[in-house]
Amino acid sequence: MLNPSQNLSHDIFSKSVPTAALRDGYGEGLLEAGQNPHVVVLTADVAESTRVHTFHRLYPGRFFEMGVAEQNMASVAAGLAISGKIPFINSYAVFSPGRNWEQIRTTIAYNNANVKIAGHHAGISTGADGATHQAIEDVALMRAMPNMMVFTPCDAIEARKMTVQAAFMNAPIYIRLQREKTPLITTKETPCTIGKAEVFWLPKTKKFSVTLFAMGAMTYQALLAARELEKLNIAAVVVRIATMKPFDEKTVCEWLKKTGAAVIIEEHTMYGGLGSAVAEVAARTCPTPIEMVGVADVFGQSGTAHQLYKAYHLEVSDIVRAAQKAVKRSK
Repeated sequence: MLNPSQNLSHDIFSKSVPTAALRDGYGEGLLEAGQNPHVVVLTADVAESTRVHTFHRLYPGRFFEMGVAEQNMASVAAGLAISGKIPFINSYAVFSPGRNWEQIRTTIAYNNANVKIAGHHAGISTGADGATHQAIEDVALMRAMPNMMVFTPCDAIEARKMTVQAAFMNAPIYIRLQREKTPLITTKETPCTIGKAEVFWLPKTKKFSVTLFAMGAMTYQALLAARELEKLNIAAVVVRIATMKPFDEKTVCEWLKKTGAAVIIEEHTMYGGLGSAVAEVAARTCPTPIEMVGVADVFGQSGTAHQLYKAYHLEVSDIVRAAQKAVKRSK
């Protein structure tokens, strides 16, 4: 059953659940953040696909088309930030932070410059664009960088909230956004506190069996899996990780101890992302059997999002099997 205190949408299991792309929520949040005259937007020739074209229409004097030059875009944004502006830079995640990682590191993070980096089309669900456009390492790259914060919203509503919050925070921030439309599982009232993990599902029983830690759009898959596990008499708790950095170690450890088993669910390589973050906490404070549902040590390929989720074992059935394995290990 859903935890009513979290104010999640009670239509998330309906066949007619509304959907929207995270980038759409980001674009709406950017318009709201743009009420602050210091907010400026830069893009690398992908204004429409990153949903910043509406900002251009409303605030043309604060929009900068940098062309296909992500490295230059990062350096220019650092200069704007040091001059008192609040720049949001936009490109596909394989190019930003992929191509311009060194410029982000040296001109933005090293200087603690107030730049927001929106990495669009992250994960393998970018689909037919193939491995060259599927960023599966971006969280690992950014969470390892000093001074950098990392936001991973789970739906378009949360993406809008986190974009607005980012504009009011004086820090370098990476916002990870997937392209495909995903179910709207949160509401305007759902808590979205930076650095705080939230419980999105509590089983009917008080005896918990396993925690499903989910990042980004995979949160919906985790919720579907929790419902299936309930049918198998496995009481799964779903914990949504909205910020990979700062990371809510306290809540993670609390649920590792309560359930004694965990499954990590992420549309990202298993190395350096959410799985690694949870494992680091477990190793330091509360050793727990952990199974991972993510992209193995391989690149992506072309295909529909559905085909790729199946090929890379990111479906609900894969989460259920991982949970059964984690529970068995815990006993």
